[in-house]
Amino acid sequence: MDSLTQIVLGAACGEAVLGKKIGNRALLFGAIGGTIPDLDVFVGNMLYSNQIDAMLFHRGFMHSFFFAILGAFVFGLITYQLYNTKKRLGSTNLKNWIVFYVWTLSTHMMLDAFTPYGTQLFAPFSSYRVAFNNISVVDPLYTVPFLVSLIILMFFRRDDERRRKWLKIGLSLSSAYMLFTIANKLYVDTIFKNTLKEKQVNYKRFSIQPSLLNTILWYGIAETDSTFQVGYYSNLDSKKEFSDWHVFQKKQDIDIVKNDQLASLAWFSNDYFSIERTANNTYYYTDLRYPVIKREDSYEPVFFFELYRNQSNRFDMKPFDSEQNNFGYVLQTIWQRLKGK
Repeated sequence: MDSLTQIVLGAACGEAVLGKKIGNRALLFGAIGGTIPDLDVFVGNMLYSNQIDAMLFHRGFMHSFFFAILGAFVFGLITYQLYNTKKRLGSTNLKNWIVFYVWTLSTHMMLDAFTPYGTQLFAPFSSYRVAFNNISVVDPLYTVPFLVSLIILMFFRRDDERRRKWLKIGLSLSSAYMLFTIANKLYVDTIFKNTLKEKQVNYKRFSIQPSLLNTILWYGIAETDSTFQVGYYSNLDSKKEFSDWHVFQKKQDIDIVKNDQLASLAWFSNDYFSIERTANNTYYYTDLRYPVIKREDSYEPVFFFELYRNQSNRFDMKPFDSEQNNFGYVLQTIWQRLKGK
């Protein structure tokens, strides 16, 4: 999920493990520990000059259980050696810090697995991307109540039981909301399947996920032999069916089987993608797992980029075209559809 949410969850883990021993410092260390896996964005850019390779590195090894265990011992030992000095000598032990990092690192990657992006929890032993698709990468209803509870508990002494009370409130609210999103996702799954049946769509597979910033408006995609069919459903709709359907013809203007990079992009998108040649002999790559937005006379994807050949004759990608993919317009369109029809 987004950085703020991971900071909040990490801080909560810090409070749970070390709050009574080191007070508000536990929140700070937890926030740092909860951020470590997402440093793979910077590590990827340092390791790779190619933007495709750097993007594929995110949510890989540094988001795995293996990294959580390894990192817990490495970071735990380093932090213990640095912290356990002078006046703080004996206030914590090595086991405390190892347990602390096990929680902050593992909860980060498990929370990410609930989002649609995909997280390689079992790397390096498996490249399978876990994605339960029940919550958006950014969801204020999960984050804000949790954050407020942590802010409140900061004002109490470390041995005050009210700290533990507010921590439980924050964890309970966030966990209850997460359970709601899971139940809601299963419910919307049924609606999507029923809609496909009514439309007599002979689909091979499908996927649904919440749109940005909420779990009310859902986006679904179904794959047939020659098309991808996408639609929307809001929990506020009067009819229990997906609507606003659009059909994308499958386009692969270049053979991905013969190119390892393009095969990796297809894996990244769980094979919900299209590649279309442009007039200047570059390619537009569209990840259709993510919502498409209706404009005046067309439907355009939220997640797409331009592929081109670099000097080494390998594919690289250019940043998003901000004029064509205006974030404010995307949010406005999502909000209007979220209100139901």
